[in-house]
Amino acid sequence: FKVIEYRGSFFFFLNLHQLNVVSENPTSQVTGKSISDANLMFEFLLGGAELDQDNNIVLLDKEMASMRQGRAFLSQINDDVPKSLSSMVQMLAALEGPKSRPLTKAEFEDIILSMVYSAHKAWNQERREEQQAWGGVLLKLANITVHELRGSHLFSYA
Repeated sequence: FKVIEYRGSFFFFLNLHQLNVVSENPTSQVTGKSISDANLMFEFLLGGAELDQDNNIVLLDKEMASMRQGRAFLSQINDDVPKSLSSMVQMLAALEGPKSRPLTKAEFEDIILSMVYSAHKAWNQERREEQQAWGGVLLKLANITVHELRGSHLFSYA
């Protein structure tokens, strides 16, 4: 991951070519379409996004937001990503438990979008305790992502 701040917004870059050689897991199998999807998602976020009063992501580039892919992206991030700290913690508990199968592509994308949302929430918290709580969620999501891609965690919680 690479994080860049641009005009007060944070952007996460994931080198998909590196992920392809890291693991044999199905979620790390990168095709031309998934790279294209990742590039499109990056364009949506680079165009600017913010949270509205209902905690939904809104794309600032209205043309991109009106595209079929833009509407699908907004639907995915607004419908599938938990918005509260407690619901994020519940999602983490389910992800950290024993798994019988690798994540699906949709599940993996939801985790990546949850990381972006968690980073945004951590950055915008006024109270240090809340900032640390959202940052902890972000780290656990990153750890789960790396484990899914390469079969081992970045760090252990023990």
